[in-house]
Amino acid sequence: MTETLITYTLREQAAWLTLNRPMRHNALSIPLLTDLVQLLQQAQADPEARAVVITGAGNKAFCAGADIDSFYNESQASVDEHAFREKLLALFELLMQLGKPTLARVNGYALGGGFGLAMACDLVIASEHAVFGTPEIQIGLFPMMIMPALFRNTPRKKLLEMMFTGDKVGAPEAEKLGMINYAVPNDALDAKVAELLNKITAKSSKTLELGREAFYTMSEMDIHQALPYLKEMLSKNLHTRDAREGLQAFLEKRPPLWQDA
Repeated sequence: MTETLITYTLREQAAWLTLNRPMRHNALSIPLLTDLVQLLQQAQADPEARAVVITGAGNKAFCAGADIDSFYNESQASVDEHAFREKLLALFELLMQLGKPTLARVNGYALGGGFGLAMACDLVIASEHAVFGTPEIQIGLFPMMIMPALFRNTPRKKLLEMMFTGDKVGAPEAEKLGMINYAVPNDALDAKVAELLNKITAKSSKTLELGREAFYTMSEMDIHQALPYLKEMLSKNLHTRDAREGLQAFLEKRPPLWQDA
């Protein structure tokens, strides 16, 4: 029987993608990365999914990073390593361009590529026992491909310490450092995710799509580039039907009826 590496379900108007290798701590193999990219594309096209949640099966790990056994073989390392890198590249590029809010529900270890996956999501909600880290240095590697996501979401000095030493950070400290949004008791994790989803999915998906695109594009710009760009994006925003509906609803003192257009 073929193993289901990732499950796809719709809950709270969101696509839930659950990494389903708990016996391997939901580690990233080439087949799992392939499925994750395909299911993210499915969520991107799914009109019923107004947001995307990524989590891991079981209660020990969100994702423990790369499943080295699955792709590293001394006799064919160049082939498998290349495929693994290409899958990671496709994953992180897709997450940036998804057009829908992404939430990482971190229920345990988020290490290496799993740490990168969490940081590449827009919001991160973790249980208090969750742990984040880059242990690659312990085996003579450096977290090259996840570095952009880590750099943009982790204080520089702390990130360098983590990458140089392999030391880990617990969820409460990660929250204080601004790396994640919330660290909550394990039995409150789903309620917190649901709370955020309810707030997000009640908003105009068209406005969220434009705003998310503007945020990530602006973040790579000099301020003198960013301001003209954001002026154009505001104009684009104002010409959507949802902006007109929102402004009219405000004037009429009623809840807006979003058309997601």
